Amino acid sequence: MRTVVTEGVMTVAAPAYDPDEFDPLVELHGLWTPELADRYLPIPGMPPAKYECLDGKLILSPYEGSANIHAADELFVRLRKPARDAGGGAYTTLNIQLGAKRWIQPDFAVLKQPARGEVWIPADKVLLVGECVSPSSRQADRIDKPALCAAAGIEYFMRVEVSYTRRHAEVVLLRLDDDSYRVHAKALVGSTFATELPFPLSFDPAELLED
Repeated sequence: MRTVVTEGVMTVAAPAYDPDEFDPLVELHGLWTPELADRYLPIPGMPPAKYECLDGKLILSPYEGSANIHAADELFVRLRKPARDAGGGAYTTLNIQLGAKRWIQPDFAVLKQPARGEVWIPADKVLLVGECVSPSSRQADRIDKPALCAAAGIEYFMRVEVSYTRRHAEVVLLRLDDDSYRVHAKALVGSTFATELPFPLSFDPAELLED
């Protein structure tokens, strides 16, 4: 790169173009698969991010803020024992494969059987996907991802929303009915979220907020 200063004006020349340089974000657009992800991700020099994929197109999003991370951790703690008792396992972020060129990394998930080291989890091994909604992911978490998970046949989808400014927390459990989700259980702060399916679970959504 070359810098030239003329009469108080600084001009910065563009870096030389290297036609032989391989940029996976450009060259693999529309082609991403788990195999390519294993080879090229994470992208060197890029800030830490969540990598998801829709029909071969990579979607990068920043990690969640502390409010959603805390809520996801609290839910993981509550899901772990009943998931184990049912023969499965509860996890924080996993690579869940919804198709040959589709995968998501939900905030938490429950599998029908323990993962035992698997990196890519097929949709038919997933019992529940959970997402904590943030302002930047509102459409994805409320509309897009539930539609993708329903199409993949995942029986349960849990949506969580927390706000410290409003001291608000809401938990909604959706259950697959034919090819779309229906509300199975829901609760707000000060009430009890309770369900017997996919396993017994009972708590006040206020417990997802830090004191």
